[in-house]
Amino acid sequence: MPRLDPVPTSPPPNALCCPACHMLAYSPASFSGQDTCNKCRRIASLEARLDELEGRIHTLNLTSKQLATESPVSCVDAPAIRSTDRPTDSVTMTAPSQQGTSPWVTIRGHKSKQRPTANHQPLHVSNRFSPLASQDKPASLVIGASTIRYVKLTTPSVIVNSISGARANDIESNLKVLANAKRKYSKIVIHTGTNDVRLRQSEITKQNFISVCRFAQQMSDSVTFSGPIPIRRGDEMFSRISDLNRWLSEWCANNNVGFIDNFSSFLGKPRLLKRDGIHPTPEGAVLLSRNIDHHLTEASS
Repeated sequence: MPRLDPVPTSPPPNALCCPACHMLAYSPASFSGQDTCNKCRRIASLEARLDELEGRIHTLNLTSKQLATESPVSCVDAPAIRSTDRPTDSVTMTAPSQQGTSPWVTIRGHKSKQRPTANHQPLHVSNRFSPLASQDKPASLVIGASTIRYVKLTTPSVIVNSISGARANDIESNLKVLANAKRKYSKIVIHTGTNDVRLRQSEITKQNFISVCRFAQQMSDSVTFSGPIPIRRGDEMFSRISDLNRWLSEWCANNNVGFIDNFSSFLGKPRLLKRDGIHPTPEGAVLLSRNIDHHLTEASS
């Protein structure tokens, strides 16, 4: 029997390994500038485009809901069309069978029967978000980037607003739009960080976090940061996320701001992230939802 060589447990020498899909290649042309293979880069680009399109759809839905709330539609009775408004006689034209015969002849039929008039009732339109608006206690708001797109919370009266590709300053801009509409919230949870570290400007990122927190405190007495999750996009990005999470947890503790430690929950669990290494899988979305739910429940008690 021929001898079988053992399967190597480590990458061959001079081979490049993709940190996302663990593909091996000897040619540097198979990899992008972010240390990931071209295939993973294309997948990440398509998912980013999908996030952008879903963000536009979400914005259109919010706009339509706002228009429905501000300008309720009221329907009135439409005028009934009676059979007397139509011609009472039917006319049938018969053509000559052969050339040279008698001219056209008009034959009048029987008078059509009058149809009964239908009673048109007005259509009642109601706003399905009115229970939230009618409550004495305003709803809570969870706002952040596309990471929270599939977050499903069991805590009642919570609005989840996912903004594709949002950074801290983008979230502040959205809060200003809500503030112009005189919106107030019992609690505000801000989830961001992944898109901010891509700027590679740590001090500017920290100031943006402080700025969005100060503005959110004008709209709610309870503001919380939902910490970033440890993404898998190379050692540099992982290190920046880790440093941001450490600074954010310390700053929140020193400034009486709530903090949700998602980094520890996701660390060492690659199954919780999709192939792009950024967005959570369905299992990861459940864990992220549980972390936010747990904090909202504790804050209410």
